Amino acid sequence: MQKKAGPFFYIFLVLFVFAVIFPFLWVLLSSLKPPSELFGNQAFNWFAEHPTLKNYTDVFLNYPFLNYMKNSLIVAALTTIIAVLFASFAAYALARLHFPGKTVILGLTLSVTMFPQIATLSPIYIILMHLGLTNSYIGLVIPYITITLPLSIWILVTFFRKIPLELEESAKIDGATLMQTYRKIIFPLAVPGIFTTAILAFIAAWNEYLFALTINSDQSHMTVPVGISMFSGQYTVPWGEICAATVVVTVPLVVLVLIFQRRIVSGLTSGSVKE
Repeated sequence: MQKKAGPFFYIFLVLFVFAVIFPFLWVLLSSLKPPSELFGNQAFNWFAEHPTLKNYTDVFLNYPFLNYMKNSLIVAALTTIIAVLFASFAAYALARLHFPGKTVILGLTLSVTMFPQIATLSPIYIILMHLGLTNSYIGLVIPYITITLPLSIWILVTFFRKIPLELEESAKIDGATLMQTYRKIIFPLAVPGIFTTAILAFIAAWNEYLFALTINSDQSHMTVPVGISMFSGQYTVPWGEICAATVVVTVPLVVLVLIFQRRIVSGLTSGSVKE
């Protein structure tokens, strides 16, 4: 018989949810305040006395914000497509094929994610500079793949291991090649995992800041996180506009996660329970 959760569980749950959404909620409310209410005693008020949408209009009128969003969308989309494509092949090989050093390769894949970005920034920038790829979309996609590819491989390996081996054996008996088995049987069954991996890779690429700040310094190729950081003037910081831009950038991701939350959770927990 399943036990019911006690009152302390719900109290803790409410406090936890509030702590998680508090930063975004405060930014959302601040984006609706005029500059006069963002400082002094009024800054601590939850709601604006004179709410306004001027911060949102200024974001699009005073800055090339749509261009920032276009750059982020292109870079994140290219990164996601390339990373998931290569990760699906690598994960299938690591999950299904037998070859020496497979465990070592999987461990090295995980170890790549442990390197701080600042440690790899200088050599990556020097290489891209000599190749003439700074201030370009490809110049950002290449380092972004180093971030998203290991994550994608690890998630997809658990999905491929969950697919019954009997399906591949039946296809092999029918004369299907390894590539045909992957394309017609394994890939369609792994679509939920690939979809989950694509969402997580897209979010990671969309939110990345350090590489984007260093590699694409030209305003025409700046991504959203870097563009928002450039809002600050010489003597003032337009916090209202920064909050409004943050909301505009974050809301699509929040909506995306809410719509596909079941797929994301199932993807992250796949393989955790032995069937």
